[in-house]
Amino acid sequence: MTIRIVIVAALAVLAAASAQAAAPPEEQAVLAPVYAMFAGMAKYDQAAMLATVQPEGSVALLRDGVVKRMTLGEFVSHVKPGKGRIEERIHDPLVRVDGDLAMVWAPYEFLVDGKVHHCGSDLIHLVRTNGRWLIAGVADNSRTDCAAK
Repeated sequence: MTIRIVIVAALAVLAAASAQAAAPPEEQAVLAPVYAMFAGMAKYDQAAMLATVQPEGSVALLRDGVVKRMTLGEFVSHVKPGKGRIEERIHDPLVRVDGDLAMVWAPYEFLVDGKVHHCGSDLIHLVRTNGRWLIAGVADNSRTDCAAK
């Protein structure tokens, strides 16, 4: 791994940690598995990703007017090295919590080799099980007319 990749990855983690630290503690707890899943994706680390989700949970990806559905476990199995350096960034997350149920809505950018590939909005719902927040479902849309941030 080159020093540039290490620096870029470290900066992304610091930016995510900074955004998360600004949120109230309850929201930080909800955002933690979301950021951990994105960190796992960036490393192509399926085990790290699986640690943040309920594998039987649902994924709905809206692409060109068509909804592609799969389980979270199936989604994780699709994240494999060889696609270049990937990173998903969310901005200004809206977090809502009611007891053991939470949701995060946030605009996102998906980067490949440091360049925006597509963007859209993520809708992530989580459940607290045994005191731990886990991602139970993800829905997103996607477009390529993204303004660079």
